[in-house]
Amino acid sequence: MTEQNPNPIVVAVGHDPIDEALAFAGGEAARFACGLHLVHVVHVLPQRPEFPPVVETDLERAGRQTLNAALERAGDIVEGVPVTAELLEGGVVPRLVDSAKDARMIVLERRDLSSMMRVVTRSVSSGVAAHAHVPVVSVPSHWAPSRTRGDFPTVTVGVDVPKGAEPVLRAAAAEAKSRGAVLHVLHTWTFPVVYDDIILTRTETEDWNAHETAELQTLIDTLGDDFAGVPVQIAVRHGRAADALIEASRETDLLVIGRHDPLVPIGSHLGPIARAVLREADCPVLLVDPRSARGWRRHSQQETAAQPV
Repeated sequence: MTEQNPNPIVVAVGHDPIDEALAFAGGEAARFACGLHLVHVVHVLPQRPEFPPVVETDLERAGRQTLNAALERAGDIVEGVPVTAELLEGGVVPRLVDSAKDARMIVLERRDLSSMMRVVTRSVSSGVAAHAHVPVVSVPSHWAPSRTRGDFPTVTVGVDVPKGAEPVLRAAAAEAKSRGAVLHVLHTWTFPVVYDDIILTRTETEDWNAHETAELQTLIDTLGDDFAGVPVQIAVRHGRAADALIEASRETDLLVIGRHDPLVPIGSHLGPIARAVLREADCPVLLVDPRSARGWRRHSQQETAAQPV
């Protein structure tokens, strides 16, 4: 990251095309008047006697070719924003996370892999999302930025427990405001018992939906200026959160979810819901670290205020 491109959007460059990630990141950079910083990490593996030796300069050369190809493609896709690039060596996830410590966000492209390939290669997106302290956006490789989803742009935010949802709601509201979008607040609930959908009566389900909707509305009302001018629609339903969020991703322009703190120091910051959404969502997914959401909100407000009306 150079001094000429401070607080940019970092785009992870792999060996496969990243046109959709570049298109999304370019749109974000244009909206917030910042640059793009392309990062490719050369993963140097330990040498083993049963394999032919790999000369480090060969890896660097291949990495430089990959990065240059991404730079050339960025020139075709992105207009009006500065683009810089950086070649790094080491572990892909830790090097990407470190390179983006001062970035506005990290954008990665998600390839559709088979279950076996996902086990073998693991997920860079999930690894970065679990450890980065800046927002992370995962863009599916089949995403089309020009796809029409409705009369107005929409941002959908998934809320797990309303009581702890303030940071993620603030981040989602900032995204909706900067896009001139409608904000859909989606909350699902289940009781921790087997067959709760059979046990619950229709009246009990409707009563609980109304209760959760009122709680969310009260929370939103307390957030004041963050939601000023943002049209909000609250949807509460009984069901599994991952299924509802993945379904919502087919009808929204951006899906916002929050990261959680692990139960133990070495635990994962990604629960099963976030992993499922990152793996299967049909639109770009913004994963927010609640610990940095307040700083992210201030950064967004400053940049939004600087834009001409």
